[in-house]
Amino acid sequence: MSAGRPLTKIERKKYNRAEHERKIRQDLIAQHGNDLGTFYYWLRIMNIRGTQAFRDGDTVFIREVALALENVYRRHAG
Repeated sequence: MSAGRPLTKIERKKYNRAEHERKIRQDLIAQHGNDLGTFYYWLRIMNIRGTQAFRDGDTVFIREVALALENVYRRHAG
């Protein structure tokens, strides 16, 4: 429940997606360590949500995720 009322179908879907992504992140960080786990998490998010964004024509999201991946890469390759 949120704000004293049940969640709507759309709110529930967003909540479930956020919880699923949070679990993916925690699992990857636990398995690979903070930096590599975060990098793998962003790869997964790019794969899952990037495909959806591409279908919808949302290039801003794809740019943001690509920038996050590049920042992690530069921090460790630099």
